[in-house]
Amino acid sequence: MAAALKIYPQQDGSSHPRNLRVGSRLDKYRLLRRLGCGGFATVYAAMDTLENRRVAVKVPDELVVSNVQSMEDVTREIRIMARLDHGNILHLKDARVIDGHLVMVFPLGEQSLADRLQKRISRASAIDLATQMIDAVAYAHENRVMHRDIKPENFILFPHSRICLTDFGLARLGHPVGTQSGSGTIGYVSPEQAMGKPSFRSDVFSLGLVMYRMFAGTLPEYPYEPPLRGYAKLRRGLSTEFVSLIRKCIEPVPSKRFRDGVALRNAFQQIRSATPVKGS
Repeated sequence: MAAALKIYPQQDGSSHPRNLRVGSRLDKYRLLRRLGCGGFATVYAAMDTLENRRVAVKVPDELVVSNVQSMEDVTREIRIMARLDHGNILHLKDARVIDGHLVMVFPLGEQSLADRLQKRISRASAIDLATQMIDAVAYAHENRVMHRDIKPENFILFPHSRICLTDFGLARLGHPVGTQSGSGTIGYVSPEQAMGKPSFRSDVFSLGLVMYRMFAGTLPEYPYEPPLRGYAKLRRGLSTEFVSLIRKCIEPVPSKRFRDGVALRNAFQQIRSATPVKGS
């Protein structure tokens, strides 16, 4: 029987850590506003009163912290992010227990890629962002980290058009052994990951869909066979090689995709100079 796909909320919810309100303090961090609530944690914009700079503070919900398996997942996320050091992966600044709350602290970005895609984006800007996103996933895979939840909401934009991959809550080191419960986000999860058999190729699939949406303004529909929704817009101003690369990323059959982010990056670097921008 196919494993059930777990759907993780992307919008604000009503659940948030008890006794934490905007204006309260967690050691040197003063909470300024709530940025969002997911199925597992609440994220706040906060002021680091010692460094005098704004940061993002992620606080797992109490039910998560009190559950042994969930706490193992949070600990895994912290340790995975602590080992990754790349300009396009969100840096974990701090992780500790403050006043009974487990706290993870990150640089505060300007907006998510999901927010940015609500407005028009030039081809040149989109190609630059795609380059950075591919680099981030390739670096993670080089370090044997499988993200498993790549989507526009998990890319954060910073000044000077820098973009960072974040939220490694579902990440795993190496290839998971055996069939697991399905995980990911509908619209971006690969068919095999939804069936509980993720691999590095699954991250390539999800990243391919993010790029498709960025250039086409929409997502294609499963089983991703012609005519793909938005395909004419996807092709506009891009080289045939780059369009083919994106199509290869979203092949439903895993063996027809790039084996991992490193292979994707290598292929992209070969065609990068042949990726013209005909309009902005």
